[in-house]
Amino acid sequence: MSSGSHSTSTQRPHDRKEPVVYVVDDDELMRRALVNLLRSVGLRVETFESSGNFLAFPKYDAPSCLILDVRLRGENGLAVQEQVAKSGVRMPIVFMTGHGDIAMTVKAMKAGAVDFLAKPFRDQDMLDAVANALARDDERLAAEQSIAALRVAYDSLTTREREVMGFVVAGLMNKQIASEVNLSLISVKVHRGHLMKKMASRSVADLVRKSESLGVDEKSRKSS
Repeated sequence: MSSGSHSTSTQRPHDRKEPVVYVVDDDELMRRALVNLLRSVGLRVETFESSGNFLAFPKYDAPSCLILDVRLRGENGLAVQEQVAKSGVRMPIVFMTGHGDIAMTVKAMKAGAVDFLAKPFRDQDMLDAVANALARDDERLAAEQSIAALRVAYDSLTTREREVMGFVVAGLMNKQIASEVNLSLISVKVHRGHLMKKMASRSVADLVRKSESLGVDEKSRKSS
């Protein structure tokens, strides 16, 4: 179980969209202080005294960040950072410590931490770090949702439409595509029109950008 605040809402975690801040610290007083600080600006907070409890907790489908103490009872925060990444949790991490040094900070930042605050820290510094982390995660979620929508659109294409799309993003004209796939010019235009509509693309440039986002190019046209 997590130690700290819990909502009495009956909504499932993935139904919640308001930002969430997770706190992992084995110091109960620090957990309480962070809950009070973060709630004072209207943020939802979930606190845990160990990384195991945090990892086992179902995460909300909402912009999130993790405030992590670098030195936990029987645990190393940098090792926890690695465990979090391996578990598939991609939220930004804000480290806090009373024992930090330059080497530790560099390692944490290289591994993806967005900030590293030494205790005692100013309340505003923590609020600024959390605001920055939540903004980054909001951008990440928006990008993932956009890619997911593109994937659905691409999956709706027929095999022939995907083939034609591959040639279009490769820069071939309709006549050239017709020759490549052994179709009439009219058929190519029809397939091209359908795929452009399904991909919600008004220009070849836009289609190319979406193709790149999906990792689809002319080389994959026959295997897609």
